[in-house]
Amino acid sequence: MSKADHMLSILRMLTQRKRTAAELAEELELSVRSIYRYIDALCASGVPVYADSGPGGGFQLPEHYTEAPLFFDAGEQRALVQAAAFAKGSGYPYEQALERAIAKLKRYSNDSQLARMERHESGMEMLHSPAAPVTEILAELEACTADSLTLRMEYRKGNGGVPSRRSIDPYGLVLWKGQWYMTGFCHQRGEIRSFRVDRIAGVERTESRFIRPAGFSAREFLLGSLLPGQGQDKQLVTVVIQSAEAVLNDLCSHWLFGHTLKERAPGQALFLLDEASLYSFAPYFLLPYGKALTIVEPASLRQKLSAIAAELAGYYRDETSR
Repeated sequence: MSKADHMLSILRMLTQRKRTAAELAEELELSVRSIYRYIDALCASGVPVYADSGPGGGFQLPEHYTEAPLFFDAGEQRALVQAAAFAKGSGYPYEQALERAIAKLKRYSNDSQLARMERHESGMEMLHSPAAPVTEILAELEACTADSLTLRMEYRKGNGGVPSRRSIDPYGLVLWKGQWYMTGFCHQRGEIRSFRVDRIAGVERTESRFIRPAGFSAREFLLGSLLPGQGQDKQLVTVVIQSAEAVLNDLCSHWLFGHTLKERAPGQALFLLDEASLYSFAPYFLLPYGKALTIVEPASLRQKLSAIAAELAGYYRDETSR
């Protein structure tokens, strides 16, 4: 029997009742020293084996452990292999550990289970946006986040200037539109901010620790920073757009319009946008839809679209005449 088989046999026996090392050794025809070695390996892998010394002592598992199923059912197996597929290519820093876990799952599955898992695994694939390799930095950021360690980092701004050195309390990591973001308290600015991980040139741990604010969500903070006016006491402008359902569905799936949707009716959607987004970003996103949609209100957004279209038409008219 292999080492893994011996460990599973010991685990199976301990789920039944408390056993001494001598009892385990006799039943498995192993030495007591080997039993202790396999018990140590089980503990290192995360199995909570307890040892009681003295008369009536021995090795045992906690009661709640025996209530949980030892093996994954078909639905759990499917979910695990497909979740691993989602992680691959996203920059997830523990992809190799994930692959080892899936390999173990497959190793201890019978032929029927293995064939079913491989069918589900091959039937779902993901396309991730190409991004800069950030695996090593992501792993360090995740470790500092989990251990509440303040870090020092070198950060490059989008303008390509000289990297600045900052001390950060990392609160959480968020994957959004193919980019990883780290949200935390910036000691330099004295406020919570979000940073693109691909712009972090280097990370160094410190011995300082921090306390993460109770209930803080890095995802919600990042979303709020991407949607100006959300959660703030600002005047929002009502935007009413009419179109076919397919076009409205596509529009409402966009990160800005999806999160600012207020009402949806057949052939029409109502959004609440702040003025900064309304006149800087929204027109350029709506322009490619052309006549497939109609902006009912506000009139100022129609005028903005008209001005942009006229400017583009003039630009390309001049280019063709050269």
